[in-house]
Amino acid sequence: ILDKTSPKNIESTEELLMDPLADMNADDTPPSSWSYAQFAQTYPNVNNIGIATIKTASADLLAQVAIAHTPVSDIDWERAFLFCAFGATYLGAFQYWYQVNIFKKIFDVDKFTTQSWGDKLKDTEGLKSLFAQTALDLTVLTFIYLPTFYVFKAGVFSGSADPSVWLSTGLDNYNTNFAKDEFDLVRVWAPADLVCFSVPLYLRLPVRHVVSFV
Repeated sequence: ILDKTSPKNIESTEELLMDPLADMNADDTPPSSWSYAQFAQTYPNVNNIGIATIKTASADLLAQVAIAHTPVSDIDWERAFLFCAFGATYLGAFQYWYQVNIFKKIFDVDKFTTQSWGDKLKDTEGLKSLFAQTALDLTVLTFIYLPTFYVFKAGVFSGSADPSVWLSTGLDNYNTNFAKDEFDLVRVWAPADLVCFSVPLYLRLPVRHVVSFV
């Protein structure tokens, strides 16, 4: 039996927590038969990145075809690929890194997320942690996600190949739309986060992706 308190195993755990591509529940034991539920629990980050990539690409294709009425033959596949990359890197890997790996270091999330809903409502410390996670996530959304999204959007739609133009245009749009974006962000994600951060960890990001797609 491995000694989880040994320096070697503690170091391994620390590396796993800080790796945005690491899966907390990875298990090398092959399953007897494939099951999506088992896969999602065993490889939550792989599952999350896959959902984030497909969701973001699907949202862009929907915007091009259904909203902009672009013929299928004229779809901008380069733009779709860029949205795929944004979905995989930011919405997939980065969000998993801070909302699971980092939050596990800051908050005691395991106990709270595995309780029944009735027990959650009685867990005072768990509820304090839940509200703290929500507040921290709203801060990240405000000061990291929104400017990143606007700079990325400028890179796609500005028509310029100059990153400095993307940065200046993106940050200008971020500042211009800040009040409205912040109102919408709090209105949507404050209640959504209370749900996302209450479900089992392997469902934390998939539930989030469902909310953001809708």
